[in-house]
Amino acid sequence: MKSDAMLDCIGLYCPMPIHQIANNLRKLEPGQVLEVVASDEGIKEDAPAWCRATGNEFVGMEEKDSQIKVYIKKTK
Repeated sequence: MKSDAMLDCIGLYCPMPIHQIANNLRKLEPGQVLEVVASDEGIKEDAPAWCRATGNEFVGMEEKDSQIKVYIKKTK
């Protein structure tokens, strides 16, 4: 999946990945996609829930080995 920016959250645990997502998404323009690479399984539920709460778009998720990638599109 194509992204405009990448955020490495490997080794971070809840709530730090969501905190980092919020900070990094502020730097993007509406319509741009942030790719987040994480190792914490909680990101699979936390990222979609955060998107619903903030109005951003959860674009998708990929899992490979022990890495989880989530893609979030900034909507506002």
